[in-house]
Amino acid sequence: MNSMELPLVIFTVLSQGAVGLVALTAARQWASDGGSGMAQAPRTAWLTAVALLALGAFAAMFHLGHMGGAVRTLANLESAWLSREGLALGATGALLLAGYLSPGLRARGATTVAAVLGVTAVLVTSMTYAPAGFPALNNALPGVFFLLTAAVLGPALAAPFLPDAHQPAAMRALRAALLVSLVINLVVPCVWLSGGTVMRLTGEAFLTAPLYWLRLALLGASYALARGGRMPAWMLPLLAAQELLGRALFFMLPVHASVNIGNPF
Repeated sequence: MNSMELPLVIFTVLSQGAVGLVALTAARQWASDGGSGMAQAPRTAWLTAVALLALGAFAAMFHLGHMGGAVRTLANLESAWLSREGLALGATGALLLAGYLSPGLRARGATTVAAVLGVTAVLVTSMTYAPAGFPALNNALPGVFFLLTAAVLGPALAAPFLPDAHQPAAMRALRAALLVSLVINLVVPCVWLSGGTVMRLTGEAFLTAPLYWLRLALLGASYALARGGRMPAWMLPLLAAQELLGRALFFMLPVHASVNIGNPF
């Protein structure tokens, strides 16, 4: 079992929640301004997204050996996904901060650009956590898991900024995201069992971990309770808890290829 990497757990979940919030805000503008492009995203929503990104970045600092060298993570853009991750998330945060300060940058077009940039940042982040040493994750799955986090947390974070008429749509988006997340998180470890030795060990690590089943139970409970036409206040803490637990398992349970070095199969 690997370490929990708590700073990275907090960083990834908060930054992906911020992207989900911005994406839901953009979707709301497309649905409500009738094509005029004049509706503006709520200023407080963008401030919330900036705060989430800033808190996530602060948490990530504790993962570094030397916090003072954080700026050097941008020094290898041509070869390192970590550098590209810092640039993509930094650009997303800068655009959101500019939108908070300038109403014109919260119009539909600018919000859409921010949402696309944020989703791109999530995908770039996923490449950082898809190393070749972990066969179970050296593929598109980190991107799928990270986008699902944005899809699950986005509706709950955006709900306080949505008008009453859009609350039912937020609940429907949340239920769809929870159902997809539940199915994928249940199926993927079973698929790993059919892979090579290291991938099979990763599948067994997940399926025999009580915390994995606790996370699935929280996902299932969230889906069962996500009913009605308005987001209940307790939904966001429940969703955040299961996402944080899921991300901790993402870092803890995958088996490194080195455990099988020297074995014939």
